[in-house]
Amino acid sequence: MDGESKAAMLEEPVVRTGAVLTPNKNIGYRFVKRTFDVITSAVGLIICIPIFLIVGFAIKIEDPKGKIFYHQPRIGLNGTTFYCHKLRSMCSEADEIKASLMGQNEMDGPVFKIRDDPRVTRVGRVIRRLSIDELPQLWNVFVGDMSLVGPRPLPVAEELACTRYQRQRELVKPGITCYWQVSGRNNVFFDEWIALDFKYIREQSAWIDIKLLLSTVPAVLKAKGAS
Repeated sequence: MDGESKAAMLEEPVVRTGAVLTPNKNIGYRFVKRTFDVITSAVGLIICIPIFLIVGFAIKIEDPKGKIFYHQPRIGLNGTTFYCHKLRSMCSEADEIKASLMGQNEMDGPVFKIRDDPRVTRVGRVIRRLSIDELPQLWNVFVGDMSLVGPRPLPVAEELACTRYQRQRELVKPGITCYWQVSGRNNVFFDEWIALDFKYIREQSAWIDIKLLLSTVPAVLKAKGAS
């Protein structure tokens, strides 16, 4: 995304006490969005079965002690907690090691990310770069915890560390992709991330959802901001 486009997205002040967002409550839009989510995620899960088998085998070969899938509690719509599913990209002791790495955090705000995280396995680096590790979230979409398009859900501790203003992102279902996903991901500062989520909530429509889904493909292939 070029500088002018990014600047236009961020023209609203990030810190604006008392600002209240209103998501799109149109019944027709919500019905179409949910129907599209269910059909697309169901088809996607079927197509992904061979990928899950191949990647799952590679994960177990590299680290036999750990599970193939990783299930992490995250905050979703209206502050509800759900388990976000991913293909495991880290060593089996990743959660225990995290505390010792907090001083190396490269993200601002409450988010924890390290570009060259030592917990990530060799298989993990490949599937993260191509966002293959995120594919099990199609199940989250199918059952209704998430949508294909919406703000990325944060782990419980990180979401609870956000301000009340920032937590307005919980007004809509979290998604697999959104503006943050196509704007550089880990290269985006947290305040910018929040501003992009709020932009989506303000503009939410079927056309915006389609545009973001189409923009996600080249963003994933370029792996911009992926780590």
